[in-house]
Amino acid sequence: MISAMNDGGGHDLGATFLDLAVGGSEDLQIRDEVHRLARDVIRPAARVLDRMSPQQRVEPSSPLHAALGRLKELGYHRLFLAPDQGGPEGGVTAATQAVVLEELGWGSLGLATSFLVDLMPFVSIAMFGTEELRRELLVPWAEDTTGSLRGCWAITEPDHGSDFLGLRHDGSTPPKGQLIATREEGGWRLAGQKSAWVSSAPVATHAAVHAQAGADGDILHSFFAVVPLDAPGIARGTPAAMLGARDDPQGEIFFDGAFVPDSHVLVAPGPAYPVFGDQLLCMTSAIIAQVAVGVARAAFEEALAHARARVQGGSVIAAHKNVQLTLYGMFEKIEAARAYSRLALAHVQQTSMLGAGAAGTGASPRHTRAAQIFAKRVAFEVANDAVQVCGAFGLSEESLTEKLLRDARCLLIEDGTLEVLALDAARDVIANYESPTYKMEEVMARW
Repeated sequence: MISAMNDGGGHDLGATFLDLAVGGSEDLQIRDEVHRLARDVIRPAARVLDRMSPQQRVEPSSPLHAALGRLKELGYHRLFLAPDQGGPEGGVTAATQAVVLEELGWGSLGLATSFLVDLMPFVSIAMFGTEELRRELLVPWAEDTTGSLRGCWAITEPDHGSDFLGLRHDGSTPPKGQLIATREEGGWRLAGQKSAWVSSAPVATHAAVHAQAGADGDILHSFFAVVPLDAPGIARGTPAAMLGARDDPQGEIFFDGAFVPDSHVLVAPGPAYPVFGDQLLCMTSAIIAQVAVGVARAAFEEALAHARARVQGGSVIAAHKNVQLTLYGMFEKIEAARAYSRLALAHVQQTSMLGAGAAGTGASPRHTRAAQIFAKRVAFEVANDAVQVCGAFGLSEESLTEKLLRDARCLLIEDGTLEVLALDAARDVIANYESPTYKMEEVMARW
């Protein structure tokens, strides 16, 4: 068995930096706790997983399972549940969630992603599922302390990536899907596949699935359901070999007549589905932004530690003006990304139908997309600068900076490419800039 605790790599400057948005002792304590977990468990496991073959990463002996199990054991997955659904008493603020997500991103983009997609089926059940389904799946998942129940988000298809949620488009007809659901008595029969880029698909037990409703429809006319991946008619492909984020295995899911009962359909086909997809992307954009800030901070701290120690030209390179200016530029970008991303997450929690429930009026797509775009761009720019500061060592596979650059590059594509997200945000800006509220009717009319 490969140990997850013997190769953390990189530098740890601690979680004691001045965070202008965190002042309460409780959030500081949580930040310190999650940072220790990221340093001692998440990052070491990620470094080992990064060097393993795709198949090794999903084997029972893989450190992936121990790392994710530790997150479950400590109950971090419950931070995103309401108190009456198994979450912490009194609930958790967006600021606290942001702190947790940034530290997990600091530890590992891949394992942070795996942690997040695990939430998708089960937190969705908490929001939209029946009481029976909550008892069947949500309660066991909330009480799980080993990682025996694990989720993924099955959305992308071989011919459909960032476009699948039916983003604002130029008026052309939405494309046909490649996972088709045929109506039967009591449910739907699934035929087709999801792409090789489904995060955590090779190790998940349940998937949150988007499927086109009827062969004559399109991806806008879909539904959202929770599907157990051990059901008859479901198979998985081999884990994909990726440039970065390797510690979150990705792979295809094939559906050959798998049956989904109506009780597992959380958002049925109808005018509400486009609103759900729009608001879901608001939520995931604000969340991914926090993780991206963590990746950027990890890269900055690697560069800062190296610059303080590396001697060139008779002094440490941190004494050289060009390095000083580079480090300052990295710091400035991270601070700006953190501040805006946390505003966006708080906005989503207060306004989205997903975050605020029935009281939500709808989060702003243009603002939440901007948070994800900006934070992911910052992560890549900072990681690129970090490699430059670290020089040849930054290119070495022994350097954590090299892994962070690969991971940050993946961020520019995963969870929505910057180009598609920016076009969607631009169209919302053009149509709705003067409006302080979410135009639900406008989105429902697209169905």
